[in-house]
Amino acid sequence: MSRVDREGPGPVVTSTGPGPSRWDRVWPYLPYLFILLPAGFSLLQSWRADTLVLALFAMAWHWFMVGAHPEWIRHHLVALVYFAVLLAAIGALVSIDSVFTVAGPAVFIQSFALLPRWWAYAGVAATAGVLVSMRPEAGRSPGQMLFSFLVAALVASAVGLVVQTISDQNESRRVMIAQLQETGARLAALAAENANLQSQLLTRAREAGVLGERQRLAREIHDTIAQGLTAIVTQVEAAEEALDDVKAARARLDTVRTLARDSLKEARRSVQALRPAPLAESQLPAALQDVSGKWSQASGVLSSLEVTGDARPLHAEVEITLLRVAQEALANVAKHASAGRVALTLSYMEDVVVLDVRDDGAGFVPEPPGLPAAPASETGGFGLLSMRQRVTRLAGDFQIESAPGEGTGISATVPAIPAEPGLEPSDRSRNAG
Repeated sequence: MSRVDREGPGPVVTSTGPGPSRWDRVWPYLPYLFILLPAGFSLLQSWRADTLVLALFAMAWHWFMVGAHPEWIRHHLVALVYFAVLLAAIGALVSIDSVFTVAGPAVFIQSFALLPRWWAYAGVAATAGVLVSMRPEAGRSPGQMLFSFLVAALVASAVGLVVQTISDQNESRRVMIAQLQETGARLAALAAENANLQSQLLTRAREAGVLGERQRLAREIHDTIAQGLTAIVTQVEAAEEALDDVKAARARLDTVRTLARDSLKEARRSVQALRPAPLAESQLPAALQDVSGKWSQASGVLSSLEVTGDARPLHAEVEITLLRVAQEALANVAKHASAGRVALTLSYMEDVVVLDVRDDGAGFVPEPPGLPAAPASETGGFGLLSMRQRVTRLAGDFQIESAPGEGTGISATVPAIPAEPGLEPSDRSRNAG
């Protein structure tokens, strides 16, 4: 049931929230029923024109004020006028035939539906007084009439109190539903905003991933194809110097052929998944031994590998990083160090694994710690930067020790992350690619 706003009469109209209840749609039509039924019964018993006219007037008055212009009765004065005229018409009908007393509940309902709280009880009292005083029954004493009035007023007030309590609960429920709907709309808006933010984060993460993959691709190409091509160029230059010695030139060309095939194989693997060939079928110590042996054969510089600690399978990223560091370090020795010997040491410790590469070459003056790494030169000087990036990407540590005439030593320390269980070496390198 619609409850009257405390600031004015009339049903409370809520701009948001659920629509009107069934009771809100029904109560405006109850006066028609409570007037029409006794009118029909009274006219069937005794035809009277004044009964018909008053009944039609009461229904027309209710239709005009409540049905046709519901916004009018939201004002105190208009509601009081409507109620007074309707009560007068019902009183006149009761004075004609007491059967119209049954119209009293309709007036009670209108009182509680349209009048402010305390005015509603006054309307109930006035209605009870009219119903009791206008009944055409002779012989009733004033005490009986007063008793009938009190009973009617108390019953109507009790019913009205119950109705208003239910109305207040319905109004609270309506407000709560409206608040829940508003909260739901806000949550939906927040969800949409979160989805938009998530989309932006995914886009930025994808862009960062693309950039990281490009950097990784640059390192992979440099550590495989570029190194192979550099070795080929070195061998071709040596073959040109040995043209007078056919046997030596042929040996150089055989080395060039082997290097070209290895570079082609690496290029194909890079296209597939950038998987390093030495780790495809073996673990890190064997892969380092293979790389060191081939490099020594191609460069003519003696190399050795020592493994300390308990060798164990490591995560593919760890093994690939150490393998690439070794390849790059050996490539740098061949190009710049003029060394006679290179020693590689792979140390397995509890939490870390360390790769040391030391040569007895010319050495150089390393950049002071803390300075940004030098960019790649136009001739391909990407080595130290590439090694440092690879190691630091795994939260490792990369150190360089060198001095002119005293050789060079590099040390790469990375976390000893164990290999994923159940994966063969080829599967680990494939996952890392």
